[in-house]
Amino acid sequence: MVELPELLDDLRAEGDALDALVTNLTADDWRRPTPARGWTIAHQIGHLLWTDRAALIAVTEPDAFVSGLEKIADAETFVDEGAAEQAARVPADLLADWRGTRRDLAEALRRVPADTKIVWYGPPMSAPSMATARLMETWAHGGDVADALGVHRAPTASLRHIAHLGVRTRDFSFVVHGRTPPADVFRVELVAPDGSMWTWGPEDAPQSVTGSAEDFCRLVTQRTHRLDTALAAHGPDAAAWLDLAQAFAGPPGAGRPEKKKEEDA
Repeated sequence: MVELPELLDDLRAEGDALDALVTNLTADDWRRPTPARGWTIAHQIGHLLWTDRAALIAVTEPDAFVSGLEKIADAETFVDEGAAEQAARVPADLLADWRGTRRDLAEALRRVPADTKIVWYGPPMSAPSMATARLMETWAHGGDVADALGVHRAPTASLRHIAHLGVRTRDFSFVVHGRTPPADVFRVELVAPDGSMWTWGPEDAPQSVTGSAEDFCRLVTQRTHRLDTALAAHGPDAAAWLDLAQAFAGPPGAGRPEKKKEEDA
């Protein structure tokens, strides 16, 4: 079990790394398109601000958060609408707001009692689970920003939190696509950034997934197509999972197209 302080330290580090990428961008840079269709760098930061703010309200004003759920007009579009609204702001103001909000959220999460569940768009979650979810999103959207800027990000040990979330959401990935989750537990073996091995599930599991932690994290956050990774599935259900994997809450994500097909088009 990972302790909350470690998760919050990794969340802060991930946020700071992304902050460093955008802090000196010009106004034109903020309008650069990212791999997420229709989203600029401003949309990416705007989405993180919007979601961090929602999480902060969920932690500090749960009744207000629940009331806000009832006001959502379209569950399919409200996330994009929130990102677009924030992206229209002056970049300096957007960045300053995100900095303050993510700092306030971390402090609020630090004070959540261990036995408290935080309301959310999906099932209620503990403070460590919320911190993991925010880390996952910050890393995923930060990757889109890095891709837009042509910057390579060296993977870090914090990927273990995201990989763990990806493993835990296996059954959710099937359910959200209207499919019955496999009965068997899978073995997952991932090569960490330092060359060590991260594993989940019994060694004698009949089906398994192997590959690099970075590839797996990019896949479960739907930042890459399965065929653009070196992940290997052993067994039909494991192979199906790699086509459906989704570590984030909400309806099925559209995923990313295969790069080779895009290049051939």
